[in-house]
Amino acid sequence: MKQRLMLVLIGLLAVLAIPAAFGQTTSVKGVCKDMEGKPIAGAQVEWTNQENGRKYDLKTNNKGEYFSLGIGTGRYNVRLLQDGKEIFHFNGVVVSLEETTLDFDLKKEQAATAQGAGMTAEQVKQQQEQREKVAKENNTIKALNEKLAAAKQAADTGDFTTAMNTMTEATQLDPNRDLLWAKLADYTLTAAGKQTDATEKAKDFNDAINDYQKAVDLKQKAVDADPKKDPNNTKILAQYYNNLGQAQAKGGKTDDAAKSYSQAAQLDPAGAAQYYYNLGAIMTNSGKVDEAIAAFDKAIAADPTRADAYYWKGVNLIGKATLKGDKMVAPDGTADAFNKYLELQPNGPFAEPAKQMLASIGATVETQFGKPKKTPAKK
Repeated sequence: MKQRLMLVLIGLLAVLAIPAAFGQTTSVKGVCKDMEGKPIAGAQVEWTNQENGRKYDLKTNNKGEYFSLGIGTGRYNVRLLQDGKEIFHFNGVVVSLEETTLDFDLKKEQAATAQGAGMTAEQVKQQQEQREKVAKENNTIKALNEKLAAAKQAADTGDFTTAMNTMTEATQLDPNRDLLWAKLADYTLTAAGKQTDATEKAKDFNDAINDYQKAVDLKQKAVDADPKKDPNNTKILAQYYNNLGQAQAKGGKTDDAAKSYSQAAQLDPAGAAQYYYNLGAIMTNSGKVDEAIAAFDKAIAADPTRADAYYWKGVNLIGKATLKGDKMVAPDGTADAFNKYLELQPNGPFAEPAKQMLASIGATVETQFGKPKKTPAKK
């Protein structure tokens, strides 16, 4: 290192002593060796002029040697790259009219770095490996973000096949990220809804279920491994369960969907009203009246102002009505459910059907349902 430093200083003095030589050309050469002292063949040695930014890309031969004529004098940053990745560099290398020799001996450089930093060679190696790991991770994240953006762009135009293929490529790049599987499942579930072929539709629903399950499993590991229990992770996991339930319901797996929605509600009490409402909806569509009523009751308990939960509870209750002569007799609570909906949303999308349902069972509209009735003033 001292010998090289002396060479750099001599070169610097030469440049300062003869400014008229600036802009002239000279030659550079060197040998590149790896950590085991073996020649690095086929590597790139990049010389970048600090003053004008001009670059010279040189290649090493089978002996790890590189050489070039016609490099302009000046101060350079020099990088050694292998497969496009930097493995070492020197800054401020002065090139004078005399031939400049710059060797890359990684074993010696590592030992020198370790000595200067008060570290062992093994510690320097570990530090370098960590930097390489971080660089690789950053490159992976960049590639995945590009995949996510491309998939969204395709989906926004209605091209779900391209969106699915792009996200499949993303999961192949890194199969250990829950977001990638969740996005792939989102696009697959949407594509299934647009599929006209029954066999392909069933396949898409099944694929979406499997992909959501992978997202759930990965996020569950993250939650289990989080000592601080980040509430955001738990909320995301609940959303994954909700989406899994949706895919299971559309795929005809109602019982599995019920378990998924219930799990979502337990994980995220703040969102329980929506999750239980979704459960009530699939039970309604499946004709499971009692289960639907129970689900809507849970949605109401989680959010007493959830108007549509009252309406659909009423619809399921009226489905259990019986006839006594010409009169329809609905279970207790039916009129209350519809009136509560009308109280919360008197002009809502289900206002007219709710009034018709009340009329069909001979009940009246009570817009003050649930509120204390005012006692008339005595005269």
